[in-house]
Parts: sequence; C-alpha cells; structure tokens
Amino acid sequence: MKKTVIIYGSTTGTCEGLANKIAAELGANANGAVDVVNVAKLDGSVIAGAENLILGTSTWGSGDLQDDWYDAIESLKGANLAGKTVAIFGCGDSLSYPDTFCGGMASLYDAAKAAGATVIGAVPTDGYTYLDSASIVDGRFVGLALDEDNESGKTDDRIAAWVAQLLPQL
Repeated sequence: MKKTVIIYGSTTGTCEGLANKIAAELGANANGAVDVVNVAKLDGSVIAGAENLILGTSTWGSGDLQDDWYDAIESLKGANLAGKTVAIFGCGDSLSYPDTFCGGMASLYDAAKAAGATVIGAVPTDGYTYLDSASIVDGRFVGLALDEDNESGKTDDRIAAWVAQLLPQL
C-alpha cells in the first residue's frame, strides 16, 4: 500500500474514533502503517507527502463541515492532488438530521475533485435510513457514511466492507 494519511475533523471525538478504526482496519488488512492526522494540525507537507488521502468529517447543522475543516478546505482546494487517490468518510445523525445526513462529505468531495484527485470509495445508499443528503452522487454516497448515534452496531461491518473495497486501489 502506498503512503496513506487519514485526515479527520472531530469536535466530540466521534470522527476521531472512526478515523482510528479505519486506520486499524487498513493496517490489519494491508500490513502497512497509516498516519492519522487531526485537520486542526494539518500543514501542506502532510498532503504533499501522501499518495493516498482518506478525509473524514462529522456533519453539523444543516449539512456543514466540522469547524476545523473550514481553513483546511481552502488548502485542500489549492493543493495539486493530480495523481493522488482520495477516499472520504463522514459521520452524521440520520434520526435528528435525516435531510442533511452526512452532508459534510460533499464539501470534501468537491474540494478533492476540484484539486484533481481521483476519488474512490463511493457507497450504495441501501441499508441507510435518511431522507436526503448532499453527499449523494449518481445514487451513491461519495464515501462511507456512518451514524454512531443510531446505527453504531453497523459501523464495524461497514468499515470492514469499505476498506476491502478501497485496498486494491490504494
């Protein structure tokens, strides 16, 4: 596996925990080290030094990114991600915010695409309970959508399946 960095934004610790679960699953399946970085501590060398980026955010309000991403999203948009592979994950609350479920992933997806990245890891919407999400393109989530508030029992299986999907491309 090529150099992979997971970059997450987390206010309550949920997205951080998910980033670490994904890293563990990648490490366990790929026998390689994966760096995990809080977006609040991100600098350009992290993005430049990685061939694969896995970007994660929680969703706040009406589909907004986690606060620490607001400065970093501009850096991401301005980076040259041509030749890099990007996967996205997000967490949200499908019961309290069913019309903006995991909407924060859309901003990461748009920024990565604008910077020239190859975005992988789209996930079918089957098995999710929600009304709408800005993070759906061509009938699929742009990345792994997770709901630790209402569907935590599905998280480990969803992460394992998603990582299995990503590994051949990383």
